[in-house]
Amino acid sequence: MTDGVSDGTKKVALVTGASAGIGESVAVHLVEAGWTVYAVARRVERMAALAARGVTTFAMDVTDDDAMVAGVRRVLDEQGRIDALVNNAGYGSYGPVETVPIDEARQQFEVNVFGLARLTQLVIPQMRRQQSGTVVNMSSIGGKIYEPFGAWYHATKFAVEGWSDSLRLELAPFGIDVVLVEPGPIVSEWDGIARDSMLAHSRGTVYEKAATRMAAMYARTYDPARISSPDAVAEKVLVALEAANPSARYPAGRGARTILTARRLLPDRLMDVVMRRVAGG
Repeated sequence: MTDGVSDGTKKVALVTGASAGIGESVAVHLVEAGWTVYAVARRVERMAALAARGVTTFAMDVTDDDAMVAGVRRVLDEQGRIDALVNNAGYGSYGPVETVPIDEARQQFEVNVFGLARLTQLVIPQMRRQQSGTVVNMSSIGGKIYEPFGAWYHATKFAVEGWSDSLRLELAPFGIDVVLVEPGPIVSEWDGIARDSMLAHSRGTVYEKAATRMAAMYARTYDPARISSPDAVAEKVLVALEAANPSARYPAGRGARTILTARRLLPDRLMDVVMRRVAGG
């Protein structure tokens, strides 16, 4: 990211989905690195620990346009600039395509794609005026691989990948960087939400047995003793934000790079076999 701050003023970051997990860790890493940090989430009461560290916290729902407009305006009114937007808010709702209500699919796109996109639209004008800034979009290895019962979630992450690649080209002439961070399995609330929704949407259907096997696999995979903490992702975000020429993508967490390499090398038919076995099929 082009520095853009020559008078010693702290750089300013806005981090979404900061009430727990990756977003909370990103906010902590940035404030400890000397940034001025605004952390937002729907559940503002869960960000008390961040506030105690000097992070400015307030409520923002990324499906509420008025809240996003007001939030960006507040940061600019108080700081006069935004140097980084970390689009971390998101969730994974799983279940068979046949049985997941289309309204739930739309909601997942509203949060994971359109909320991210709208907030990015709101910060671009200021970053253009500064001729500097970085947009960090939290993708996933799920933006490159696929699983049964994860169609809607993976669709959102595939969308974020393609959208970010196009945006990176659009904004490069203005000194603005666009970065994708691609975590693997991370200790967070994500897997619990994915498992619960997978089981709920498959209960009593022909998919129930397969979904139950996959949920059990998730419970084993997301054992905190076997996977990375949110800090592994936050460290990559900080590296990207403080790099003079950041990479387009940063795999993050144990196994992420290996999984992404395997996807790049394996033909689709073989990848299908691997994913069926991994999912317990």
